[in-house]
Amino acid sequence: MKYELEQFHRDIPDEELLADLRRVSQVLGRNRITFREYNEKGRFRAGTLAERFGSWHAAIDKANLQRTINRNISDEDLFENLVEVWTTLGRQPRCRDLKPGPSRFSWNTYASRFRTWRGALAQFVRWANEGQLERPAVANTSKVSRRTPRNINWRLRALVLMHDGPRCRLCGAGPSDGVRLHVDHIKPWSKGGETVLENLQVLCNVCNIGKGDLDREN
Repeated sequence: MKYELEQFHRDIPDEELLADLRRVSQVLGRNRITFREYNEKGRFRAGTLAERFGSWHAAIDKANLQRTINRNISDEDLFENLVEVWTTLGRQPRCRDLKPGPSRFSWNTYASRFRTWRGALAQFVRWANEGQLERPAVANTSKVSRRTPRNINWRLRALVLMHDGPRCRLCGAGPSDGVRLHVDHIKPWSKGGETVLENLQVLCNVCNIGKGDLDREN
């Protein structure tokens, strides 16, 4: 899945990413740091580090920091984690897939919160579908103006995965072929494309890098 800031930092060395993780740890004054805390204070996105090193916990280990056990996990954190796991697997996660590495939380965490694993998935779908209600306001001006942010939020990522399925729309490859899936703007954001469901697609990392900033319609 595409994390928008990585588009600008694709060639950043691993050590620079890890150094920023350690910097945030120093800012917080402790050697434990959560996914959300890094998103608030880091130069990059926590998802970028998770993608580069295989998982958020793997990045924490590489930086010689300690994993955080957060007992006050929000529903938002749980659902964002499901999007990550779904992207890694290329399919809807099953409870046995929620193990350290692909997932930051166990299936028991979801079952405890939502009574059953099936109940957790049902709540996840409701959460994702709320994003369909978000539509950019039409600008009341004759010139082109920006209506949506470049960043693809977690809800939209989930919706695109459920809509497109676990395969790259250009080459058909999926995680079983050794590629990672990204969510990409069909018409580039830099060329006026908006961050809405209709303008998003699933691409593998190879096609996404190859496509770059090209507009498929041109």
